[in-house]
Amino acid sequence: MSFQQLSSNFAVAGQISVEDLTPIAQAGFKSIICNRPDNEGPDQTNFSIIENAAKALGLQTRYLPAISGQVSSDHGHAMALLLKELPGPVLAYCRSGARSTNIWQLAQQSDSL
Repeated sequence: MSFQQLSSNFAVAGQISVEDLTPIAQAGFKSIICNRPDNEGPDQTNFSIIENAAKALGLQTRYLPAISGQVSSDHGHAMALLLKELPGPVLAYCRSGARSTNIWQLAQQSDSL
């Protein structure tokens, strides 16, 4: 499992699986945000499965899906609010990490900060 650190409190990753959750927790993450809509790809674990397994490990989770190519300032605003609410560090994921990166960048510009 690899991730890209974007700030001291935030990182992004491609699609995660239930098996990735223990290493995510061991890496010190406290929260996970899913930016990938369920059923986007056949190899994808649905968020509800990730959420249930993450909760068992004490990780908080949130679902903020964005369709690839349709990320908007609304996603950035919602992300900014989540980053205020959730304990960090936070790991956000999507198919490749690019969408989560774009949403995080929009969150940095949001008036919600």
